Amino acid sequence: MKKVFTIIMMLHAIVISAQIAIEKSQVDGDGLLDFPDNTTKGILLPIVETLPSDASPGTILMDKNDKIVKMNVESAWVPLSDAGSITEAVFNTNAEIPGQNRVVMGAATTNAPGVLVLESSDKALVLPKIAAPHLNVKNPYPGMICYDTVSKTMAVFDGLKWNYWK
Repeated sequence: MKKVFTIIMMLHAIVISAQIAIEKSQVDGDGLLDFPDNTTKGILLPIVETLPSDASPGTILMDKNDKIVKMNVESAWVPLSDAGSITEAVFNTNAEIPGQNRVVMGAATTNAPGVLVLESSDKALVLPKIAAPHLNVKNPYPGMICYDTVSKTMAVFDGLKWNYWK
């Protein structure tokens, strides 16, 4: 019952403000999705077997085949990490439900494919802020992404080590 109430409250918050604060009371600035400072939790990227051919620019995922975190840039997949490991990953073996099974934030509708689509002309994703994730995240999961407040870079965990992008 508590889970149902939480989901209803999240959907209600999406309709009201189109901004979501995770584990904090309000969003900082113009973020669509925002996380607390000094956390040790990041966003887990999807680990996919087949790279989508219709991905929107800016799509970020982990390729299950070569174990590399990638971003779609002008219809090409650019590596954001070295080859990592997915031995610690646990995969959902249930069949996917057909259709548009996704959450769209910042827009009423979208043509962009994706599980979580953040689409806005004036708001962005605020990554979870973690000081030195390579030191402070004790058990990172393959495909974890965050913002390192010490090096001021985007950090992605490839299953073996952290990779940093300015």
